[in-house]
Amino acid sequence: MARAAEALRDGELVALPTETVYGLGGKATDDRAVAAIFAAKGRPSFNPLIVHVPGWAEAQQWVVADERAEELAQHFWPGPLTLVLPRRPDSGLSLLVSAGLDSVAIRAPSHPVAQALLKAAGVPVAAPSANRSGAVSPTTPQHVLESLGDRVRMVVAGGKCPVGLESTVLDLTGPEPVLLRPGAVLREEIERLIGPIRVSQEDPAAPKSPGQLASHYAPNAAVRLNADGAGPDEAFLTFGPDRFVPGGLTRLNLSLESDLNEAAANLFAYLRQLDQSGAKSIAVMPIPDEGLGVAINDRLRRAAAPRG
Repeated sequence: MARAAEALRDGELVALPTETVYGLGGKATDDRAVAAIFAAKGRPSFNPLIVHVPGWAEAQQWVVADERAEELAQHFWPGPLTLVLPRRPDSGLSLLVSAGLDSVAIRAPSHPVAQALLKAAGVPVAAPSANRSGAVSPTTPQHVLESLGDRVRMVVAGGKCPVGLESTVLDLTGPEPVLLRPGAVLREEIERLIGPIRVSQEDPAAPKSPGQLASHYAPNAAVRLNADGAGPDEAFLTFGPDRFVPGGLTRLNLSLESDLNEAAANLFAYLRQLDQSGAKSIAVMPIPDEGLGVAINDRLRRAAAPRG
């Protein structure tokens, strides 16, 4: 347990049991650790991840909560209910955790091993299911090893997951509660506490939490892809050695070393910085469409898509 906690604090990936499924855990405040989660899973796009904490007191360090959230947490936490709440502006959580959105999906798992590890690590842990993307969710340590192999630093064994079904996800970022993903906590149980909730019908291709929806963060500036240079009034997002690439009112380099993991870790923060530069458009150099580059390009295409 001590070695696993230290590995998490050091930015390494650790698989841990929860009551729902085994999670692939990484330090939620570490951009590189979160990028490594996506790389290990082979995740096709930057879907938001659930942040795991020991309980309600710890959750309030990272999110802004209202009375509904507190009542639900007091009743169902620790347990298989994930709440999507506004992130604290000064939280320090990686933007990759919430795919660039200003909300965070957060929960407190009830599995005693998960509780012990989270308390020992002392850091918030982003943890999607510990399997390759598209594979069946893992409910035993052996499932994790079969799916991820050496992509994970450690697997903390905790037996078979007692629930074996992903957590319920409830969006509380607006005045109307919205069920984003059904799970082990039933809709009727939630409604008995806070009243009627709506079931989301939005586009699952642009998720606001794992298992569902809502538009990703898009900069105010227009985005121009596959640029081999930038105009004098454009911000420039570059990749790889860029010393001889011309132009740009201001520029940031996702990775001078052409490291896709580093580029993924920097993507959302750099888009925001360039968006705040005053430039009306952001030119983006080509990114290799392989490994994490597939997810980076998916996100950039969304940012560059025509707006209604």
